[in-house]
Amino acid sequence: MTSRSISIRKSAVHGRGAFATRRFQAEETVIEYTGERISWQEAADRYNAAGTAGHTFYFDLGDDQVIDGGSGGNAARWINHSCAPNCAAELDDGRVVISTLHDVSAGEELTLDYNLIIEDDEDPDERLLYRCACGSPGCRGTMLAPTD
Repeated sequence: MTSRSISIRKSAVHGRGAFATRRFQAEETVIEYTGERISWQEAADRYNAAGTAGHTFYFDLGDDQVIDGGSGGNAARWINHSCAPNCAAELDDGRVVISTLHDVSAGEELTLDYNLIIEDDEDPDERLLYRCACGSPGCRGTMLAPTD
């Protein structure tokens, strides 16, 4: 699980993105999401101090734990959201492992469906912070988890 299989460059989805430098087969491990493990309270404090609403490198581990990929993280933090992702993240014995959902060609951008959940998902201004720009045919227009 090395980041040599990933390059970081400008993305049409959002800022920078992670791109495959080689072909990946379906269900192949791409990379582990790494960074400093902190509490949600510490994450909230850092978020408020940064002043960059809607943008973080946090990955929720449950049990009030978060990986802050912006602090000691690796290339996995640059994997952008897509409503039609080619990767998925799984929690495996306390580690977040990113694997492909189907074959991925060299040069293809690696994406995840973030399925984010926010406290006040009825606030239109808050929802705007999580607009999706993936451009997939079935784009839901948001990085937030679908509400049924």
